[in-house]
Amino acid sequence: MAGLYFEEFKIGQTFEHALTRTVTEMDNVLFCALTHNPQPLHLDEEFSKGTEFGQRIVNSLFTLGLVIGVSVGDTTLGTTIGNLGMTDVRFAKPVFHGDTIRSITKILEKRESKSRPDTGIVTFEHRGINQRGEEVAYCKRQGLMRKKPT
Repeated sequence: MAGLYFEEFKIGQTFEHALTRTVTEMDNVLFCALTHNPQPLHLDEEFSKGTEFGQRIVNSLFTLGLVIGVSVGDTTLGTTIGNLGMTDVRFAKPVFHGDTIRSITKILEKRESKSRPDTGIVTFEHRGINQRGEEVAYCKRQGLMRKKPT
């Protein structure tokens, strides 16, 4: 597996993920359709021209999913059991069609599970950065991670 086991994570360890992604109009429209989100800020160009953004903005939950998703190959692919929660979610800047997003992940905390001796809990800090160097998404995420098989 490409992911790291609980023991392999180090507090303060930072991953600047090589994979980047340019967000397209199709990404935004499909995500809104799949999640039944009819928000005109995401879908209606004419409506959006009259907003402070002057154009459609990408659904923030797509952005968050992208930022976390990009991290999987370097951190949790095949070694995670599941997400336990997310906190401190924020979106400092909007994402527009054509923006390219890169992700940075930092390990904030880790501890052994009290109820499952073969697992541990890792707290990840995820940051999404656009091509202008602006932070567009941030969250802390707790993941239940497998320990190395014995």
